[in-house]
Amino acid sequence: MPILFPAIDLKDGACVRLKLGLMEEATVYNADPAAQALEFRDAGFTHLHVVDLNGAFAGRAVNGAAVDAIIAAVGSDMRVQLGGGIRTMADIEAWLDKGLSRVILGTVAVRDPELVRAAAKRFPGRIAVGIDAKGGKVAVEGWAETSQLTAVDLARQFEDAGVAAIIYTDVDRDGILAGINWEATIDLAGAVSIPVIASGGLASIADVVRLTMPDAQLLEGAISGRALYDGRIDAAEALRVLGAG
Repeated sequence: MPILFPAIDLKDGACVRLKLGLMEEATVYNADPAAQALEFRDAGFTHLHVVDLNGAFAGRAVNGAAVDAIIAAVGSDMRVQLGGGIRTMADIEAWLDKGLSRVILGTVAVRDPELVRAAAKRFPGRIAVGIDAKGGKVAVEGWAETSQLTAVDLARQFEDAGVAAIIYTDVDRDGILAGINWEATIDLAGAVSIPVIASGGLASIADVVRLTMPDAQLLEGAISGRALYDGRIDAAEALRVLGAG
């Protein structure tokens, strides 16, 4: 059964959504991220995707207090994964010790792939790699820079590393409700044995239905942000479609 991960993106302590990855294009949806997490829990979601946006740019935790509050609020009711600014083994260990289900390594997967390998070995099943693509090339440093690597190139570097999942975001679609880039996402999932989670652009219940199609069975699930906040996707209906509600 595919998993729908509601997203909480943190900027300056608030729950926001960006458009096309631009920090200046942020819409605040909830000033209390922990309360937002509880709303998602009460709606029936069992997983939660959290990103420290400021941290992704700063290279260190910036919204740590908000993340701590989310973890404390949902406890063991939700499996919480966190990305953004996690760049060292000490960061990884500290966050996992706080009760996160897994951490997401993005920029460091490009800059220091050996750290990802070491972390995946040390914390089996708890390390995910975030691959964000702009024009087919991997973007890093909070999407501010684009590398020469393709998403498939980067993913294949971790094929035998024990990475739990790859979160693949098409930055060109993120936050604009244009629909997930299914072709690129499914192609990536078919190129590696690591489970892939689709992110960026999930726009309507039609995308949730698309997640249940045979070719999408390669995917672990998808992340939803703006469409859930704006009511374009009804949580109860989405969970029914996925067989989780």
